[in-house]
Order: sequence, then C-alpha cells, then structure tokens
Amino acid sequence: MDNYAKLARDNLDRLFGNLPGDLADRLPGKKNGLTYSFRAFGQSCAITPDGITLGGVEPPGVIGILLSLYALNATPDIPLLEPLRAFKEFPDSAPYVGAFASHTEQILVPAVQLIKSKAGLIMERLSGAAAPSTVRGDFAFLVRPLPKIFLCYIFYEADEDFPPSVVCLYSNNANRFMPMDGLADVGEYTSKTILELIR
Repeated sequence: MDNYAKLARDNLDRLFGNLPGDLADRLPGKKNGLTYSFRAFGQSCAITPDGITLGGVEPPGVIGILLSLYALNATPDIPLLEPLRAFKEFPDSAPYVGAFASHTEQILVPAVQLIKSKAGLIMERLSGAAAPSTVRGDFAFLVRPLPKIFLCYIFYEADEDFPPSVVCLYSNNANRFMPMDGLADVGEYTSKTILELIR
C-alpha cells in the first residue's frame, strides 16, 4: 500500500469510526448498508469501510484521498454558488495558489477551442450547467466535480492582442466541504477530467 492509499485508508477509518448518522444527507448521496454512493468527477463513486471505487474501480491515489476527504469533511451546510470566488480569495490558500494556476487553469489553455466545441459534453458528464449571467468571458460553464462543490470555468479566446486564457472560480463556500490543499486538487483533477473527455 503506497502513502496515498494509506492516507485514504486512514481517512476512511476515521470516517467509519465516528460515522455521522446523516452522512447520506451530508454528501448528499445514497445509502445502502454501509455503502455510500454519489457522483464524483463525472463517475459513480462508492465509499465503504473497505475502500473507495470510482467508475467501478479503485481510483488513483490522490483521487482516493480527495474522495475520502470529501466524505470525512461532509457537513449539513447547503452549498452556495454565488458570489463565485477565486481560489486565492479563500483563507489559507496562499501555499497552493501557484500550483493551482498551473495545474488547473494553464493546462487547459492549449485546448480552449476544443473545449468550446465540446462544452455540451463536458457539462453533461460533469453535472454542469450554463454559467451564471454575471460571468464574463468569451464562453463559460459550471461543472460539479463533487456534489457540494461547483467550479466555474471562464475561457478567453485568442485575439490580435492576447493569447487564450482560462480562469477557474469556485462556488462561494466550497471551502466548507474540503480542506484547502484538497480544494486545490479538486480543481486540478477536474481540469484533467475535462482534458480526458475531449480527447
């Protein structure tokens, strides 16, 4: 068992060692015995005392940690979408801002035109929707990688003066449902999922 798998295992032990009676409502998800299922990163996720599956298989290490952290930090709070927040606006985000920009936003820049042509598919797979009317940019959309965490991707196409660019904003209280380092990773793995969907 590698370190990632061990961390996920430790999180599951903590979760099921002090299991909230309303966990299914907190996620939210479906409960079947000690199996809790919900959609995550566009796939069906199941969390049990014995492990986690995503799309029917054991997820890669970091994603396993993210899913276990999400369940461990589940609260009864209702997710608030707006006003949307930049990652750097969350408390304690400073150590992760640089990595967030490169791994969540900049990795999508070469694919802006392809993402535009596949926006409908991306929204369908990632439980998405049109961006709020307050959002600017050449095009934009919402996705929901985890049930209570929304991301708004805003895309600017290249023109005579500027290269293409991408901005990723979070739902207003996303930090209520995930520690800060995990929240940065949610952005990264959502962007990687988008790239996988458009291949």
